[in-house]
Amino acid sequence: MINEKIRNIAIIAHVDHGKTSIVNEMLKQGNVFRENQVVEDRVMDSNALEKERGITILSKNASCSYNGIKINVIDTPGHADFGGEVERVLKMVDGVLLVVDAYEGPMPQTRFVLEKALELKLKVIVVVNKIDRPDARINEVQDEVLELLMDLDATDEQLDAPFVYCSAREGIASLDPQVKGSDFKPLFESIIKNIPAPEGNPDSPLRMLISSAEHNDYVGKLAVGKIEAGKMKINDPIIVCNYHNPDKMIKSKIVSLFTYEGLKRVPTESATIGDIVCVAGVEDIMIGDTLCDINYPNPLEFVKIAEPSVEMTFLVNNSPFAGKEGKFVTSRHLRDRLFKEADKDLSLKVSETSSTEAFTVCGRGEMHLSILIENMRRDGYEFQVSQPRVRYKEIDGKKCEPIDRLIIDVPEEYVGTIMNKIGTRKGDLISMSPKGNRMKMEFYIPERALFGFKSQLLTDTKGEGIMSSVFYDYEPYKGEIASREYGSLIAHETGEAVTYGLFYTQERGDLFITPGTPVYAGMVVGRNPKGDDLVINVCKKKHLSNCRSSGSDDALKLIPPIQMSLEESLDFLNFDEYLEVTPKSIRIRKIILDHNMRMRERAKILAEQGKL
Repeated sequence: MINEKIRNIAIIAHVDHGKTSIVNEMLKQGNVFRENQVVEDRVMDSNALEKERGITILSKNASCSYNGIKINVIDTPGHADFGGEVERVLKMVDGVLLVVDAYEGPMPQTRFVLEKALELKLKVIVVVNKIDRPDARINEVQDEVLELLMDLDATDEQLDAPFVYCSAREGIASLDPQVKGSDFKPLFESIIKNIPAPEGNPDSPLRMLISSAEHNDYVGKLAVGKIEAGKMKINDPIIVCNYHNPDKMIKSKIVSLFTYEGLKRVPTESATIGDIVCVAGVEDIMIGDTLCDINYPNPLEFVKIAEPSVEMTFLVNNSPFAGKEGKFVTSRHLRDRLFKEADKDLSLKVSETSSTEAFTVCGRGEMHLSILIENMRRDGYEFQVSQPRVRYKEIDGKKCEPIDRLIIDVPEEYVGTIMNKIGTRKGDLISMSPKGNRMKMEFYIPERALFGFKSQLLTDTKGEGIMSSVFYDYEPYKGEIASREYGSLIAHETGEAVTYGLFYTQERGDLFITPGTPVYAGMVVGRNPKGDDLVINVCKKKHLSNCRSSGSDDALKLIPPIQMSLEESLDFLNFDEYLEVTPKSIRIRKIILDHNMRMRERAKILAEQGKL
């Protein structure tokens, strides 16, 4: 049986190519909102961090209708670090809208998500977005997409993918790049015509693969998936086939059942093949599990999620300021939260260490882990994290490391500078192509070489450089890469920073703090351009006498301090430093706080390396 009343699609693309804006316009023109309703931009980006950063972090479900046909739409992240969100939801759909910027063309994440869609034999519709850009290269971008499809060994049917040209900002689409559309009708009709309707037997035993899971304080665990076979009704007995342990099966029943209408979950009594539904009441359910008929346990195959390539150590905060600002500070709190996150995000791996107060957390990239850290601190957690590091593998007896495919787009005058910087980071040039007065360069480069590179790129190109990367493969270890160029300025004693101490310290380097900031011995308060670590006294006060008064401190002028974001702080970290994270503060500190002990440990390491 074919359910012609439904189409299930996912919108995939590189970051900032307009996926969420297209979903916004589809919902508007799909009669989801009232005529007089005020609709904010990127309404699908409902998470606070998504609104602040202007990126999609979590995949989300919505639906609209066109000519009586329900179109279930899944908005997916475009950043490579959240590729796991894309991989797991593709099993829920029968086709994808591949969105490509009319100027930038296919980018690293475009290749990654398209490859995953082609592997699952999904039907593809190519949407060339932002055709209203004055620098749009519509014909060239169309050729680049076709080249990418051939490069990824697409079938003849997939090579015949229809093209739709649209401007999400103006809410128009057209099947001809020379003809300006008036609404999204051509896109809707292309979806109905080219995306196959879900097919299955409604009378066969129930089978539903869980592609997303979350927790609700009122109804408990919520599991989202597409019904592949059979029907589902409230109070039906079911059996849960565990993805991680095939021998583990749990009997349960459907307590609540929801479908998606617009942006809302709407209760329903029953659902059938092709419906994307949300099920409540089934505890201990995981992404990848299959809900089956109680008498016919027959699990569905789940997509293999790519392994994480970056890891960090999360520890209980043990600094002198520990416990002053956080609500959840113990190892039990930290452990419970991390393992709960790993249940929701299959790209995240959490493991115990030899210490009960430290955990190894592996993710798809630095941003993936930084988003986790930011969410935790906003929820009241206080902890420490180590420097990010890549995960090495041994392949055929050789030490191998993760390599990224990096694309850099810069004005032509900066090409030499960037080539030199990439060369020192062991990057290999693959291709160069001019785009107007800019140059697009593609490299293979060790992932560890990209830690902190974005800020360097922006500095070298006066803010005009654009970079993006995605995991490529594991290759033999490339050798040592020069570490950061800066050293640390380290507080000598615990106290409060004062203007007098900071004024005579700023000659040594760039400060991170202002007068009145509480500091402790071993805390990093600035950076030294000369590359060495220096211990300084920012709490130093002027000695008073009959001829000197503290009032003259007002005349001392301080250089404004560097305000580093969470990602910049992680990039700055050295191997012997931790980042202390609380709901109110982010502090960099040395792992060994005592200066004398730190020097003895350093001498010991140098002696072992034969450098002393």
